[in-house]
Amino acid sequence: MEGLGALMPSAQSMQLVVAFRDEAGALEVKVDVPGYPRAAVERLGEEVRKSGGTFVELWRLPKAERDALRSRTLAGGTPFSGTERTQAAQELRQHLEALSARGPLPAASAPTLPSTPPAEAPPAPPATHTGSGGESYRAPETEASADPSSSGSPSGSGDEPQRRARRFAVKLEMEFRTELDFVREHALNISNGGLFVRTAHRPPQDSVVTVDVKLPNGQRLQGEALVVHVVDAPYTGGVGLAFLSDDATFAATLDGYLASLVGEKA
Repeated sequence: MEGLGALMPSAQSMQLVVAFRDEAGALEVKVDVPGYPRAAVERLGEEVRKSGGTFVELWRLPKAERDALRSRTLAGGTPFSGTERTQAAQELRQHLEALSARGPLPAASAPTLPSTPPAEAPPAPPATHTGSGGESYRAPETEASADPSSSGSPSGSGDEPQRRARRFAVKLEMEFRTELDFVREHALNISNGGLFVRTAHRPPQDSVVTVDVKLPNGQRLQGEALVVHVVDAPYTGGVGLAFLSDDATFAATLDGYLASLVGEKA
């Protein structure tokens, strides 16, 4: 933790939250950076995993899962500024050393009922794997949480997992801005995580753009998005954008629109 400044020298600001539980400690790091420090984030994740912890880039998760993970692991945590990293590290280290000296908590014994056959255990939730694998996103504010006991993600209910997993073919008017360009195009598909825009104006991968998407009901999706991939093809090329907004209104508007698409496709 003390080395975060050297690891991310381009950080304009840094905020930490340290939380303690009976069986673990958790740390959230929120860094404001002009560009996504991919190598630094991957290195940080590797160090966390080597120590036996779990590394999660929170902004990769849908807002509902991100909020649930924060509530489960970081509720009641103590905030620290970036200049208080040494103090935060000392408190976290003391807690983890105390846990190590104490040893694992005894498992709670449950009463047995020999005459009643055991109920079938529900399937375990899928583990959340983050780090260097899969699609790599970049945000102006990179949030990461390290928690030795948080290896799973909360599951949704109803149509929410279906909406997250599906991409819907659409043709939505939209605008996106970079530092140099302002472009009006059409989004050709959309999901909970982002959208694909067919365009000859292709910002580089890992750059951040501002998007304004006009929905059929007149509502708009406005916020920042990350260029996660670029398709360089003459007629079918474009950019894949991942939504970065942590705004509740943005999430509610997107969820409502995707719910309407699920109903149309059913």
